[in-house]
Amino acid sequence: MDNVTLVFPTDEGWDSARQAWNLAVDQQPAAVALPESAEEVAQAVRFARDRGLRVVPQSTGHTASPLGDLSGALLVKTERLRSVEIDPEARIASADGGALWMDVTRAAAPHGLAALAGSSPDVGVAGYHLGGGISWLARKYGLAANNLTAVELVTADGRIVRADAENEPDLFWAVRGGGGNFGVVTKLELRLFPIAEVYAGTLFFPADRLREVLHAWREWTDTVPDEVMSVGRFMQFPPIPDVPEPLRGRSFALVEATFIGSEEDGVELLRPLRDLGPVMDTFASIPVQTLDKLHMDPEHPVPGIGDGMLLSDLTPDAIDRVAELLSGASSLLSVEFRHLGGELANARPENGAFASVEAGFATFAVGIPMTPEIAAGVESEIAYVQAALAPVDAGRMYLNFAEKPRTGKVLFGDAYHRLREVKAAYDPEDLFKANHPVPPARGPRPRHRTAAVEARVVVD
Repeated sequence: MDNVTLVFPTDEGWDSARQAWNLAVDQQPAAVALPESAEEVAQAVRFARDRGLRVVPQSTGHTASPLGDLSGALLVKTERLRSVEIDPEARIASADGGALWMDVTRAAAPHGLAALAGSSPDVGVAGYHLGGGISWLARKYGLAANNLTAVELVTADGRIVRADAENEPDLFWAVRGGGGNFGVVTKLELRLFPIAEVYAGTLFFPADRLREVLHAWREWTDTVPDEVMSVGRFMQFPPIPDVPEPLRGRSFALVEATFIGSEEDGVELLRPLRDLGPVMDTFASIPVQTLDKLHMDPEHPVPGIGDGMLLSDLTPDAIDRVAELLSGASSLLSVEFRHLGGELANARPENGAFASVEAGFATFAVGIPMTPEIAAGVESEIAYVQAALAPVDAGRMYLNFAEKPRTGKVLFGDAYHRLREVKAAYDPEDLFKANHPVPPARGPRPRHRTAAVEARVVVD
């Protein structure tokens, strides 16, 4: 197949090629393609289509767990497409489909510019945008997806297409929040913002003060401007060398926050929480590109079981129910609540399929399944957290926090019908398999599916 690297189950390096970032996910596709250009992505898509295979686009595989059976699919990993270009005058970053957030933020920073980046440096830029993208700057600037200016992708017929407000506008609308159902992203153009520094950090409190801290933080969120994005969180740090000694093996109640403004104003805003007497306080004015350390996410592949929810509100009763669960021994590594609202709530006409976040808070719970027994405990406690929060369930799900299979309106809301129409127009045979599928409006046309791929097939 020209120059595209194909890896098959019998090849050396198979396990490395098929690995998702989430090591708890055992991906077993028919083959893996590792393209190094948009044209090679197009070749890979044509290769799969001609052999009756589905195509699974993937840059990192942070949220690979809902994908399910890949035995009849070609996994197209874009990890080798990582170039980034910055236009400082237009305040636009152009990032390849396999670029990570660290590639973008570090390229933008010398120009005094910030991206609406994820909370982890090695999250893929493409998948993050396709699912919406809630950054540390989101209450001020909205979803990252709605700050895209163009997306280049390979469609089901093997074409390389540029989608923007003037070209392929229906496709441009769909990819901004409709997930990976419409093609393989090879490039994104995204807005940057003139921010060089932010006032940000974490307040650490003993875990036994979780209820008190979450109640205080929740009341505080009613008083802050849109320039403040914050998280109330329970976290257990594992006893491993990667974790700094003061945190290793200990549990905390945390408040993480970012303020787009001066340190003087930030200190005043934070005063009510600081008056609670944290045991550790890391708040300071920091370069905006270092925000990828604030959430303390792992910076290398790890196993994880997690899931999230959107909440209409975070009520005192809801806090009490979750705090009660976490007051004893827990299998969960982290349970977090993110304050939403601000620009996230504004469904502007020019926005994409995920036009706004109709929820006051988002939550996500996760654990590390080191043994089958621990995995069962993590699953059980996540279910308990979700049951405890059911009375404030917003009725929608945030794609990037959905690590269990879900479909339809719970993921896509009122946009679901139109997404199915766009899918029918661009991928009527349902070639692309995403972690959260959107089927074509009239059902997929019949396609011949081969059971396996012959190794070393030569493609003209």
